[in-house]
Amino acid sequence: MTSVSPSSAGRGRALAAWLVAALFFSYAFLQRVSPSVMVEELMRDFAVGAAILGNLSAFYFYAYAGLQIPVGLLMDRVGPRRLTTAAALLCAVGSLVFAVADSTAVASLGRLLIGAGAAFSWVGVLTVITQWFPPHRFALLGGLAQAAGMAGAVLGQAPLAAAVSEVGWRATVLVIGGAAVFFAVALWLVIRDQRHAESSAIGLGEGIRRVAANRQTWLNALFGLTMTGPMLAFAGLWGVPWLTTVHGMERAPAAATLSLMFVGWAFGAPLLGWLSDHWQRRRPVMVAGSALAGVALALALYLPGLPLIAFSALIIIHGFGASCMVLSFAAAREHNPAFLSSSTYGFINTAVIGSGALFQPLVGLLLDLHWDGTLVAGARHYSAGSYALAFAILPAGCMVGALAAFCGRETYAKQVGETGRP
Repeated sequence: MTSVSPSSAGRGRALAAWLVAALFFSYAFLQRVSPSVMVEELMRDFAVGAAILGNLSAFYFYAYAGLQIPVGLLMDRVGPRRLTTAAALLCAVGSLVFAVADSTAVASLGRLLIGAGAAFSWVGVLTVITQWFPPHRFALLGGLAQAAGMAGAVLGQAPLAAAVSEVGWRATVLVIGGAAVFFAVALWLVIRDQRHAESSAIGLGEGIRRVAANRQTWLNALFGLTMTGPMLAFAGLWGVPWLTTVHGMERAPAAATLSLMFVGWAFGAPLLGWLSDHWQRRRPVMVAGSALAGVALALALYLPGLPLIAFSALIIIHGFGASCMVLSFAAAREHNPAFLSSSTYGFINTAVIGSGALFQPLVGLLLDLHWDGTLVAGARHYSAGSYALAFAILPAGCMVGALAAFCGRETYAKQVGETGRP
């Protein structure tokens, strides 16, 4: 798949296509983190503990992660217009099912459908960038799209928490579902497709085999998984109940505090993307960012007597460092043939979103293993010690990511097959 300059396709249409695709990714991120401000209501309404709730929330990630490879292959062959339009409508259907659910089975089905629709959002925006913008803008525009996603995550914290408190979680989910219909119309009207002839010249299985046979693909996938895990498991689900039950914060302020992690991501992703593009280096930025993320998160979680302002600063710093995750897509793309770009994105995003499917229920399981039997208003209450043990896997994962980036090969921001250094 090749990109063309914005002038040849129409700069205005290219920017509009990128914008609407980025906003759909922002919407998908709001859907991703929304259960974090409904934890008590969901546990109470469905009479479940942390492990089951973690699995319910993770059904989004099961669908999202499981579809990434097919999504990438389809994007290479079909293009983003029809796929993202249908995906937005699927989000609407899933939201309706989730909102009216009377059991965890039905609620899980709703989250599964939402995740299946949202699965097309990130690969869709990266495909738009690949098709309509020059390669040297990829990391910057990908970073800006990631910043849009973080804006959706922020909206899914304190503002959504206020909505849940005001009208309840079911009515809130219905409104969120209605917004998906708007995105379906916008995506269909604005986005246009290009397809690379070579993407149809090989079979679907052969394309993903070539991507998966590359060791660098796997290293970048591991990096993406470890960078995203704390955001999805901590800020995206378990951080709010930790702050409310262990530190005595109200839900809305707790959600607002955790949304600072998304703010760090929002600033870091475009800045680190620009720096990597400008410097023409991927590996040093990835190693430094992941190490910074791990240290900052460990200090935020385990430094005793930490004032709220210091905790907030460390959460921002963690998000800033972890946002270098966006470079895993750039580096993996550059290590694979250009006409398999979307397939590569899908492979990497399987791991990135798979981090939610892995870490959300794993933290919940660790909490349940150390639960002392305490119930508060019908919901399980977990001690500070239980949270400390469960959260330890998150900064440790960041350090694994730093090691994966260190073991990776530098691309010097050049595509495989180009003259020069990689």
